[in-house]
Amino acid sequence: MKRVMLTVAYDGTNYCGWQIQPNGDTIEGQLNKHLSQLLGEPIKVIGASRTDSGVHALCNLAVFDTNARMPAEKISYALNQRLPEDIRIQRSEEVAADFHPRKVATRKTYEYKIYNAQFANPLERLYSHFTYVSLDVSKMQEAAKYFVGEHDFAAVSTYKPEVESTVRTIYDISVTKEENLIKIRVTGNGFLYNMVRIIAGTLMEVGRGRIEPSQIPGILASGDREQAGPTAVACGLTLVSYEFEQ
Repeated sequence: MKRVMLTVAYDGTNYCGWQIQPNGDTIEGQLNKHLSQLLGEPIKVIGASRTDSGVHALCNLAVFDTNARMPAEKISYALNQRLPEDIRIQRSEEVAADFHPRKVATRKTYEYKIYNAQFANPLERLYSHFTYVSLDVSKMQEAAKYFVGEHDFAAVSTYKPEVESTVRTIYDISVTKEENLIKIRVTGNGFLYNMVRIIAGTLMEVGRGRIEPSQIPGILASGDREQAGPTAVACGLTLVSYEFEQ
C-alpha cells in the first residue's frame, strides 16, 4: 500500500465544485471514477481545498491510497489520458503513509479577477467577474491592507456550524490593475467558506464608493456578515498557489 499525492489543475466551469454532490458532476467524482478504472481498485481521494461550484484551480492537491504497482510518478501520465480536457494532473508523487493535505501547515494563494470596462469581454467571461461600474483601485488597495494579519474573519465568511474557529491569518493581499483587468491576490494559512469571494465583493464596494477603506476594521470587529459586501461570483476565483510551510 502506498499513498500518492496529485497536483490537480482544472477549469471549474462545468462542475459543482470539488466535493462529491448528489446532484452534479464534481472534480472529486471525476478523479475517483478514473483512478478506480485505471488502477483496478476502488479509489477515494482526499482533497486539500474543497473549491466551490465554478471555481478554478491551478494546483489543488489530493491524496489517495493504492495497492497498484504502477510507480506514483507515472500515474499522472496515465490518468491524464482518461480525464476530461478541463481537468489535468500536473504532478503525481508518493508521500508518507500518514500525510494528510488538510492537516499540515500551508500557505494558499487565491486570485480573484474583475473585468472592469464599459462592455464585457467574452474571452474573460468564464474566468472573471464583469462590472461596467468604474472601480477606484487606489481605494481598494488602501482597504486591502486592513485584512492583513490574524483576525476573526466571521464577517467575511458564510456561516458553517461545523467550523470551530473563524480566526485565520492573511499574510499578504494585493490589488493590481493592468488595462481592464483588476486582480485581487490573497495569501493566507487557510480560508473560511466563501471568504475570498466576500473579501473581493467588499473591496468592490470600496471601489464603488459604498464602503470607505477606514470602515474595514470595524466590519471585521463586528463579526456581522451583513456589514460586509456581497459574495462575488465564483467564476472569478482561482486557487493559484499551494505551498507547505517549512
